[in-house]
Amino acid sequence: MLDARRSAPAVQRNRGPILDILRRVLPARGLVLEVASGTGEHAACFAEALPHLTWQPSDAAPESRASTAAWCAGLPSARPPLALDAASTHWPIDAADAIVCINMIHIAPWAACDGLLRGAGRTLGPTGVLVLYGPYRIGGAHTAPSNAAFDADLRAQNPAWGVRDLETVIALARGHGLIHRETVAMPANNLTLVFDRTDAGVSPPPTRS
Repeated sequence: MLDARRSAPAVQRNRGPILDILRRVLPARGLVLEVASGTGEHAACFAEALPHLTWQPSDAAPESRASTAAWCAGLPSARPPLALDAASTHWPIDAADAIVCINMIHIAPWAACDGLLRGAGRTLGPTGVLVLYGPYRIGGAHTAPSNAAFDADLRAQNPAWGVRDLETVIALARGHGLIHRETVAMPANNLTLVFDRTDAGVSPPPTRS
């Protein structure tokens, strides 16, 4: 039988540093929804390393769900992946204790970022946590020449894609009831953003970055 597992080289570099943050910010128990699981390698790593949590992977692409299912086979804390489009107004899950999204919002239209944050605001409970990982511009500027080149390449592939402005994402999250708590520098000029629901005020969402 053909092996459905796919592989992303960046996972080997970033899964350890991301796991270190997840160990610190995720709840002691509960359901973690991973949006845009991609190959599923992160899901398998985190479900194995954090067996006290239930890991719910998801992806809009059937081939990604097949890869994720193959990577997570035999892990009791990992659920079968869901078909979930972040931009959709209807998600196939009603509640989660935490949401994790890795390397999605820059390789997707802005509607996917808006949908992710809107869905997180709808799905997370009062003590819920949202964790985002990827490259961002800060103050309208790239944090490294490599990120600027990556952004140009993304926009050449699809004008709707591109590295987003950190401040715009934070403001949009707040508009959906999520407050930014922490930004952590990560390998290869990426950032991890941590949000929660505590004292989150709701304001009109900003325009597209």
